[in-house]
Amino acid sequence: MSQSPTDPIAQRLFRLSLGVFFIGGFVASSISLLVPRMRLTLGLSYTAATSIQLASFSSYLLFAAPVAAIVAATGYMRAHAIGLAMMALGCVALIAGLVQQQYAIVLPALLAIATGATFLQIASNTAVTMVGDPRRAAVRLNLLQGFNSLGTVAGPALGATTIVSTRAATDPIGAPLPFALAALVLAVLAIAFFRHRDLLRGLPAGSLHMTRAAWRGALGDRRLLFGAGAIFAYVGAEVTIGTLLTDFLMSDHALGWAAGGAAGLVTLYWGGAMAGRFAGAAVMRHLAPAKVLGVAALMATALVFAAVVASGPVAAAALLLVGVFNSVMYPTIYVLALPDRPEQTAPAAMLLCVAVVGGAVVPVLTGTLADRIGLIPALLLPAGCYLPIAAFGRYARHPRLSE
Repeated sequence: MSQSPTDPIAQRLFRLSLGVFFIGGFVASSISLLVPRMRLTLGLSYTAATSIQLASFSSYLLFAAPVAAIVAATGYMRAHAIGLAMMALGCVALIAGLVQQQYAIVLPALLAIATGATFLQIASNTAVTMVGDPRRAAVRLNLLQGFNSLGTVAGPALGATTIVSTRAATDPIGAPLPFALAALVLAVLAIAFFRHRDLLRGLPAGSLHMTRAAWRGALGDRRLLFGAGAIFAYVGAEVTIGTLLTDFLMSDHALGWAAGGAAGLVTLYWGGAMAGRFAGAAVMRHLAPAKVLGVAALMATALVFAAVVASGPVAAAALLLVGVFNSVMYPTIYVLALPDRPEQTAPAAMLLCVAVVGGAVVPVLTGTLADRIGLIPALLLPAGCYLPIAAFGRYARHPRLSE
C-alpha cells in the first residue's frame, strides 16, 4: 500500500502529542490532590475544597470562544505552543501560592493552567483527529489518551509523598515539587511545538475557518450537541470521583486509611484508566467504538452504585475500577461527535471544549451534597452522569446523516 503524503506529518504530530497528553494528565491528577491537601491544611469544607476544580475547569466555559478564535487565527501548532507556555507560567504561579499557603493565589494560578489546557483541548484533540486516516481516528486518540493516563498515574504516585502526606499540614515545600517538574516539561514542549509551527501548513486540516455558515452547521448538528452533553457528564463524573477518591478511601465506609496511603492508592484509579485506554484502542480495531462506549458507561454506573451500597474493600475496589471504564469515554465521544466537514471543526471543537466545564460544575455540586447528606450518598450524582453517555453511545451507533 502506498504511503499518503500526509502520513509522515501525521506521525510527527503524533510523536509530539505524546508529551502533551502525558503532561496534561500529570498536571490534572496532581491538581486533584490539592483538594484533600486544602482540607488538611486549611480545614475547608467539601464545597470550598472542590472549588479548586471550579477554578481549574471554569476556563473551558469562560475562554473557549476566544481561545477557539485564536486557534483559528494561529493554527494548531502555534496554539499548542501558546497553551503549553501558559500552563508553564500557571504552574510557576501555583508554586508561589502553595509555598505561601495563599488560597487567593492558588485559584487564579489554576485558572491560568486551565486556560492553557483549553488551547490544548481544542488544538490537540482536533488536530490528531483530522490529520491522518479518518478510519483510525478513534484508535489514535485512545492511544494518546493512554499516555495521558500514564501521566495521571505518575501524578498521584509523586503527589502522595509531596502534595498529600502526613506532613501536609506543616510542610509547605513538598507540594510544589510536581508542579516544578511540570513547568519544566511544559516549557520544553512549548519550544518544540513552536519550532514545528509550520508542520501542518498547506493541509486542509491545518486551516481553520469559523464562518457564520460553519457555526450554523455546527449548532444544527444534533449529534455534536448530544456529544457535547456526554462530554459534560463524563468529565464531571471522572473529575468528581478522582477528586473525592482520597477522602472516600479515608472514610470508615471504605478503608479508613491515612491520607498518604489513600492518595497513593488513587494511582490504581488512574492506572486503570491507562490500561483501559490501551486496551480500548485494541478492542476498537474489531468492535464499533459506539458499542464500546455504551457498555463502558453502563459498567461505570454499576460500579459507582456498588461503591455506595457496599462497604470496606469491596466498596474501595468498585470505585477504583471505575477508572478502567472511564478510559475510553472522552476520546470516543470526541471522535463520534466531531463533524466530518473540516470547515465545521473549529466551532465544533469549541463546543466540545466548553462541555469540559462539567469538571467545574459536577464536583462542586457533589461537594455541596457531601456537606449536607454525607460523602457516600453524594456519589450517586456522578453515578447518574454515566447514563447520558450510555444513551449517546446508542445514538452514535447509527451512521451520520445530513443533520
